[in-house]
Amino acid sequence: MLRPHVIVLFGATGDLAKRKLLPGILHLSQTRLMPNYRVVATSLEDVDDEGFRDLAREACRHVRHPITGGDWDDFADHLSYVPQSAGPMALKEAVDQARAELGGDVGLLHYLSVPPAAATAVINMLAEAGLAQGARVIMEKPFGTDLVSAVALNDLVHSAFAEEQVFRIDHFLGKEAALNILALRFANGLFEPIWNRNHIDHVQIDVPETLEVGSRSGFYEGTGAYRDMVVTHLFHVLGFVAMEPPTDLDGRSIVEETGKVFRSVKPISPSCVIRGQYAGYREGEGVDPASQTETFIAMRAEIDNWRWSGVPFFLRTGKVMGESRRLLTIAFREPPRRMFREAGAFVEDYGPDHISFDFGDPGKITTAFLAKVPGPKMRLGQARMEFTYEQSFGTQGLEPYERLMYDAMLGDRTLFTDSEGIERLWAASTDLLEDPPPLHRYAKGSYGPQKMHELIAPRRWWLPED
Repeated sequence: MLRPHVIVLFGATGDLAKRKLLPGILHLSQTRLMPNYRVVATSLEDVDDEGFRDLAREACRHVRHPITGGDWDDFADHLSYVPQSAGPMALKEAVDQARAELGGDVGLLHYLSVPPAAATAVINMLAEAGLAQGARVIMEKPFGTDLVSAVALNDLVHSAFAEEQVFRIDHFLGKEAALNILALRFANGLFEPIWNRNHIDHVQIDVPETLEVGSRSGFYEGTGAYRDMVVTHLFHVLGFVAMEPPTDLDGRSIVEETGKVFRSVKPISPSCVIRGQYAGYREGEGVDPASQTETFIAMRAEIDNWRWSGVPFFLRTGKVMGESRRLLTIAFREPPRRMFREAGAFVEDYGPDHISFDFGDPGKITTAFLAKVPGPKMRLGQARMEFTYEQSFGTQGLEPYERLMYDAMLGDRTLFTDSEGIERLWAASTDLLEDPPPLHRYAKGSYGPQKMHELIAPRRWWLPED
């Protein structure tokens, strides 16, 4: 059971807070996972408590969980607001009042739902107000834009908070499918013996998005797909796939093992990367007409250790693509099939047997393999077995941001990354960031520039599935 908590929500009137954080806190309250709490919200907007409660009510209007009048009234009573213009001492006064209302042993969690450029001011504000001691802080990505900026950001954070107080959030790892990677591998004798270079041909992590950059162009122009998605999301999924068995399932053991993976990632060669930009991106508001920012990236990464040496990891993500998916695919080595061909069996090129983890909502795991097609002749066809959370367990569990906020309040670091891991990924990215390959145009609604097929050949991308 959680002890009482004060949650200080920076950027409380922003898009993330309205879409995910406020509804998430409300749902944690509904489930009684967070029975006693106060939310002290702060942002640049100059509104009072009632004005913020109106904003929060509108934000929670379309959540997937039903809200009764009693649920909302109870939630609203837990909300207060302090404009950032009021200064550090006004924030401290509001936090102290919330602590006094809760009484006893009260935890303090700061959620920095702010742009990276604003993080410095917030950290300094918390230090000046004396709100860092004994608190925990959740930080949103990106964690720097290269090695130098990541080191500088970590130094700034460590000037106010010890590393064990800092929770760098990646909502991909809050999904049930991410934890199911660990369950599938380490709880089942069927999979762990074959989870290595002797049996796995390659791994794909594919996150196409249908959304345009739109109003985020100011942020995106200085970031791009690699910084926005690969370093902060896709590499962390890779860490879960490739890690060695931890000694325990506690946060420290998991972070240690994913850290070993990040230290083993070979420097990313520009020759193993395809960058793309969707047609029309440069016409967007706030975009440089000669922009060299990539909205698409496909790349090959390698891990130089005993388990994975020689196994390519193919990562792909982009904007305005044919569909929105979050798919991890483990493709196994193909056995010799000469006996089937000589027997006259028709062996179509379905590709290798594979396991796919769909990180969507609610998510699923699919295995694909060859089986005999019913009939008098030996003919092979592709068969599938599928697991979904709703069919097997009748529940979807918590949403990613809900789970990660809850874990941070518990002090569970299992699904968070430490400063060393972040810096190691930026170090592996240095060659690519200093000498990026040229851009290739791609059409909206496609799956990226045609050049990406050369990167993966003779293999092929799993999306689109046809």
